Amino acid sequence: MQQQLILKPAMAQLTSTKLAFNVPDVDGLFPGFKAGDFAAILGSEAVTSLMSRLCVQAQLPRNLGGLETKVVFIDSANSSSLSNILEAAKLHQLEQQALDENVVHMRAYTAYRLTSLIMEELREIVESSDAKLVVVSDIVAPFLSDNVDDQEAKAVYSQIVSYLATFAKKRKIIIIATFLPHEGNRRTNTLREITTVKANTVLRFTKTPYTSEVELEKHPSYMLGFTEYTPEIKKLTDYAAASFSSLLTFIP
Repeated sequence: MQQQLILKPAMAQLTSTKLAFNVPDVDGLFPGFKAGDFAAILGSEAVTSLMSRLCVQAQLPRNLGGLETKVVFIDSANSSSLSNILEAAKLHQLEQQALDENVVHMRAYTAYRLTSLIMEELREIVESSDAKLVVVSDIVAPFLSDNVDDQEAKAVYSQIVSYLATFAKKRKIIIIATFLPHEGNRRTNTLREITTVKANTVLRFTKTPYTSEVELEKHPSYMLGFTEYTPEIKKLTDYAAASFSSLLTFIP
């Protein structure tokens, strides 16, 4: 029988409007995502790990930096998997089964399937789950295939990205699309530009042999800039696993 994650009454008064990365230094530059945001996160494979942790954090109570919500996670071209999210939960000593039950996980290996999922199915999935966070992992990957015509790839990709931006704003949810490098593909720059134009928030994570940096390239209200950071992610909660369990109530 499916279980639902809810707050105890004492916590109902605690509110939060942002979902932050919970990473030292990064949070000073970018305080977090807000309802209505359609964000593009550019960077290496490290971004995939960050998104997995964010999917876990979104489910936590608001006083622990979460949104108390289910999460819709769309895995494009096998760029990530549910196991990454469960590993993030394990790292933070959180109850994996309860968190697993709050992730609606889907895969889309082709451009056709991803388009169908976003344009025809996403609205119903979000409404039925009441999810406040949607993550599309490596959104561009299916559109880089040689099986898709150049013009068709550009036109359809632009359509689904526009849809995501409009849907996030209208539904007042957070939608995050990650965009991995794919530097060897000739379509990458064109589709990356489409993504950054449509998104209202753009963050770029880069790593050199000597440093890791994040740049806030676009945002409607935060000051743009960049910062170096140590890729050391704080615990999602200072509570031990037992204490975390006591904060949650599970109902059939």
